[in-house]
Amino acid sequence: MDLATYSEYAQHGPCFICRLVDGDPAYAHEIVYEDEQHLAFLDKWPVLPGKLLVVPKRHLEHVVTDLTEQEYLAIMRTVRLVALAAEDVLAGERTYLFSLGSQSGNSHLHWHIARLPHGVPYERQQFDALAFENGVLAYTEAERTDLAERLRRAVMARVGENN
Repeated sequence: MDLATYSEYAQHGPCFICRLVDGDPAYAHEIVYEDEQHLAFLDKWPVLPGKLLVVPKRHLEHVVTDLTEQEYLAIMRTVRLVALAAEDVLAGERTYLFSLGSQSGNSHLHWHIARLPHGVPYERQQFDALAFENGVLAYTEAERTDLAERLRRAVMARVGENN
């Protein structure tokens, strides 16, 4: 996937998150957590190892105004749960949490969870580490499935701790 293809897809394609929620096999992702309101899944085009997305199942677009305070706190609890599981599975020195998208493309509200690996030089960290233009990581199907399973187990272990 190149940047031009990605941009075209993000701006003019169907909402991939709504298609995923609806169960469209063409938009399947490795889901690592699901509850009544949210999904968490592996990014198909990760810029960092094990990059994840957390989304509301309902098509919402504004990170602040489309959510009640309870809904905002609920999605942030889900983001934290999945981020902690990512920290259990993936080595790194920092976990980045951010929400991107716009009315122009990828408008469905989503949070990114990305672990910054140890040893990345400072000038390649932060925004540079997240730049799609720098390329995406390629996983084999077996590697992606294994990573998703390890993340699912870590999430469920953390859910079990809270019950």
